Amino acid sequence: MSLKETKKLETNRYQLEILIDGERFREAITQAYRKNGKKINVPGFRKGKAPLHIIETYYGSEVFFEDALNLLYNDVVEEAITESGLKVIDDKMDFDLVSISKEDGVDFKVSLTTYPEITLKKYKGLKAEKQAVKVEASEINAELKSLAERNARMISVEDRAAKKGDTAVIDFEGFVDGKAFEGGKAEGHSLELGSGHFIPGFEDQIVGHNIGDEFDVNVTFPKDYGAEDLAGKPAVFKVKLHEIKVRELPEIDDEFAKDVSEFDTLKDFKADLKKKALERKQKAADEALENDLVNQIVEGIEGEIPEAMFEKRLNQSVEEFAYRLQSQGMDFDTYLKYTGGSLDDFKKNFRPQAEMQVKYRLALEKIVELEDIKPDEEAIEAEYKKLAEGYGVDVDKVKAAIPLAEIEKDVAVGKAIDFVKANATVTEAKEKSPEETSSDKPAAKKTATAKSTSAKPAAKTAAAKSTAAKPAAKKPAAKKPAAKKDSADK
Repeated sequence: MSLKETKKLETNRYQLEILIDGERFREAITQAYRKNGKKINVPGFRKGKAPLHIIETYYGSEVFFEDALNLLYNDVVEEAITESGLKVIDDKMDFDLVSISKEDGVDFKVSLTTYPEITLKKYKGLKAEKQAVKVEASEINAELKSLAERNARMISVEDRAAKKGDTAVIDFEGFVDGKAFEGGKAEGHSLELGSGHFIPGFEDQIVGHNIGDEFDVNVTFPKDYGAEDLAGKPAVFKVKLHEIKVRELPEIDDEFAKDVSEFDTLKDFKADLKKKALERKQKAADEALENDLVNQIVEGIEGEIPEAMFEKRLNQSVEEFAYRLQSQGMDFDTYLKYTGGSLDDFKKNFRPQAEMQVKYRLALEKIVELEDIKPDEEAIEAEYKKLAEGYGVDVDKVKAAIPLAEIEKDVAVGKAIDFVKANATVTEAKEKSPEETSSDKPAAKKTATAKSTSAKPAAKTAAAKSTAAKPAAKKPAAKKPAAKKDSADK
């Protein structure tokens, strides 16, 4: 292979003219013949037994040209990209055949999109505030109360009528126009009164009844009810109340601590909850600071970012979301049907996030370049270990699946963030009260250190992918080388 010419077509778009010499092409033709010749019939020969020159005589000298070029294509294009020094960001290459012959080899062109040349206005001496953090006793008490509610037990009461908040155990059967309807009957059904799980008015009419009561519940199905034959129609439910239950919360004491934690005393358990809450808040404050600093850098990016980068990130978002759905037992197409959306709608919603992720990564990679930041072996090993723990596989499997170069890029990007923080002026902001915090908008998701998953151990991952990986070239499938150049529930 030889790279004949590298030609810039427009911003971030180049064309490579690539030559494959006759000898290499003829070797590939022989390989294609050995692979596919057994499928070819030639009169006077058993199927697959005709010599190469006979097949070429009978079907034409170009019979194996396309197969031969496809055998070479990925390798020669990758070689040409390396020789050109271009950083390619997508694998959607336009193929154009210039000439092809057994004697002279192949001359073809590929057009591809490259990484943008960007500049940063400022990344040193930035100013930002870091939120001060502390944990109030009220927060720990709220967490303990939540734990107690999750560990509550249901007990029966027999000395009063049902009221809101109770769980009623009932039999019921529904009738419309005097006829029972499908899905309108159940026995021993537990229903929390006031939960709103049943048709409006149903739960309210159970309130005030006692165990053993048999009574009618009169309701009207909502007009937008899922079953068309019931929507908007009045219904009568025959109900029998069997049992009334209430939630009993455990006492929050040492025994409670022993039941729900590894600690023997409530005091030690509360101290641990406070420590973990402080760590969570500190981590959130650190991420918010990093986002603030990197956002300032992103705002100063100068350069034209090709659409292909955003589209690639959007496609990765689709893959990651589909993987999460798959882990929950649903496929992406079913999700779209269920939500009434389309792939275009999905991408449109993710577009702002995808653009920011691309810009974050570009900005930080530029800092890596400018400051000549190098990842150290210890940090690389730690990153491999972290990924292995996340995947639940051995470190060796992760190393075999994810190229070292990708891990090095991710580690270097992380160090770039550390560099920016170390060279910024950071002041401590006043801590917000829980009330102020709850009224704030959610913090932007940290995307600057999106990890590369160009190869996936065990299964397709949901982790954000690095936009830095250079894809392998694809075969020119669009053009053949030998062608011309040119119920009661709601």
